[in-house]
Amino acid sequence: MDQPIHTSIDTDYPVHDETSTGLPNTKLAMWIFLASECLLFGALIATYVLYRGASIEGPFPGDIFDIPYTSISAFVLLASSLTMVLALAAKQRDDEGQMRLWLLTTAMLGMVFVGGQIYEFTLFTREGLTLSTNLFGSSFFVLTGFHGVHVTVGILMLLTLVGFSYARQLPGERGELSVEMVGLYWHFVDIVWIVIFTVVYLIPTGE
Repeated sequence: MDQPIHTSIDTDYPVHDETSTGLPNTKLAMWIFLASECLLFGALIATYVLYRGASIEGPFPGDIFDIPYTSISAFVLLASSLTMVLALAAKQRDDEGQMRLWLLTTAMLGMVFVGGQIYEFTLFTREGLTLSTNLFGSSFFVLTGFHGVHVTVGILMLLTLVGFSYARQLPGERGELSVEMVGLYWHFVDIVWIVIFTVVYLIPTGE
């Protein structure tokens, strides 16, 4: 008996090949990747905490941080988690138009956050804080810059999903799984920012 030929737009293509853990291969791979990212960010955050009060010369955190400005930027990024949830919900309803709208909204909110971070870095540089100024500057720029790169990668992933949707390359359950995986990554960078914002901006250093 001839076997059916699956193409890239075949909605019957199997997407739930479960591993011994009960999770599909794709989800397990994503969770392993995110776990490794947790270790990387954990090491960077620990380095920042270790060195943030060790600088002999300024600028120090209290000299340059603008907490209200960064709070608004953080709110924008957290709001993007909601639009990402709405994008997945639209995909689950098979509403491609709404899904594209919410994916683009999520990407735009991410761009606003990255733009705000670039503006903040520019101001800090003008205030005299660079990567090589002191231990605070080195650990701060590496930690927050590393997170900014992750947000930028997430934006590219979101825009890629939108492009695939227009090309009808996100069919059925496989398309839903793709949106869910990008959503997991996006929620991860949002959660990491909550930790970074709390540790870096809200906890005083005593300087």
